[in-house]
Amino acid sequence: MNLQLDGALWLLLLIVPLLGLQRGVHYEIQAILLLTIRRSDIVAVVFSVLFLPGVFVHEMGHFLVARLLGVRTGRFSILPQQMGNGRLQLGYVETAPSDVLRDSLIGAAPLIFGALAVTLLARYFLGFDLLVDVLVKGVWDGLVPALKNIYRMPDFWLRFYLLFSISSTMLPSESDRKAWLPLALVMIFLLIFGLLLGMGPWLLQNVAPGLNATLRALALVFGVSISVHLLLLVPLTILRRMLSSMTGMRVQA
Repeated sequence: MNLQLDGALWLLLLIVPLLGLQRGVHYEIQAILLLTIRRSDIVAVVFSVLFLPGVFVHEMGHFLVARLLGVRTGRFSILPQQMGNGRLQLGYVETAPSDVLRDSLIGAAPLIFGALAVTLLARYFLGFDLLVDVLVKGVWDGLVPALKNIYRMPDFWLRFYLLFSISSTMLPSESDRKAWLPLALVMIFLLIFGLLLGMGPWLLQNVAPGLNATLRALALVFGVSISVHLLLLVPLTILRRMLSSMTGMRVQA
């Protein structure tokens, strides 16, 4: 079926599994570190170092888009800080208050830069094109060769690590999304106003195709991230359970 906005549907279907897998992998990593190191302060440092490439891309996205839009920036950090609520802040960029549109774009910057980085790594440095082609066409006898082709890439583990780190930190945080709701309400109002003026056919012909292509590309990035996290979740869970059995200790989620 030729659906004009099937990209939005795929995005909605993938966002929940992606969030769940990210949280699951992050929990397993922290639990393994706690069971082996047993010092929360050192665990926080090691955990932040593991995600340093992704945190750098995330915060640099905020910084560059803010500067590009003429919004004043302050302190920039990719070093971890313990928050008052017990949460760990991996990095931050201080930006001056601005209008809703610019605040929304600055907040969305990590997703934009992260998606571009994931696409670059997956397509040009890990050879995911063949795997995606196999999955889309359903040629299942080509699945194993496609996976072997990825594994045989030079410096596979380094490239896979960068892909994981960036894709695991590319989603905007709660503070990044604070300006999205008012902007979404404005966009919905403008859309309804345009439809009332009879602009529906024009929007479907001129706006929908480009928007759909963008959403489908983002959904594909989410799919790559889901695959990476799913591959890591199983061995990490097994390792955490083995350590719990050996030490007699459990880490509460």
